Amino acid sequence: MPAEPLSQKEIEDRLAELPGWSLDGDRLTRTYRLASHPAATAMVVHIAQVQEELDHHSDLTLGYNTVSLSVHTHSAGGAVTDKDFQLARKVEDLAPGHGAH
Repeated sequence: MPAEPLSQKEIEDRLAELPGWSLDGDRLTRTYRLASHPAATAMVVHIAQVQEELDHHSDLTLGYNTVSLSVHTHSAGGAVTDKDFQLARKVEDLAPGHGAH
């Protein structure tokens, strides 16, 4: 069953529960600043593992001590769906100093 696009209100309501995440055009985005380049690199590896588990992948950008994500659902015509928020929540949970540990 294809993922259904979320309404603007649904997106805004869900973003309120994910501090740091925002809507940039038709994508959910977030940038994390970490203590070092090795820490940022390790986070990218963890995110890649979560994405494989969910079978849902974001665009990931690794900077010196930053990790940026940008995600939407290709199978929903590039719209934001529940799948994007599932990924965002999982990433929050594994981010240092964010979510659950």
